[in-house]
Amino acid sequence: MFVGTLTFDLLLGDIHSLKEKRSIVRPIVAELQRKYSVCAAETGNQDLHRRAEIGLAVVSGEASYVAEILDSCERLVSGRPEVQLLSARRRLRDDEDE
Repeated sequence: MFVGTLTFDLLLGDIHSLKEKRSIVRPIVAELQRKYSVCAAETGNQDLHRRAEIGLAVVSGEASYVAEILDSCERLVSGRPEVQLLSARRRLRDDEDE
């Protein structure tokens, strides 16, 4: 079993409220979940208007499948015009890791 995680650090555009921020972040999280069947959520920077952190995880029996899904998710987020992807941190673990 392989578990892949990916954390995005995002800079949002001209945002002045947490309500505006949610209107950008929620559709991204929903699209990741719908399109790639990953577990995704806003995981950090929740009190900042112009910054967001989205984390996601995927589980599979094949490491190559996990890497493919993580690559696709990163392409999706980096292609969104309303956000600037500052960093993407990924981790791949197997059931042999301690």
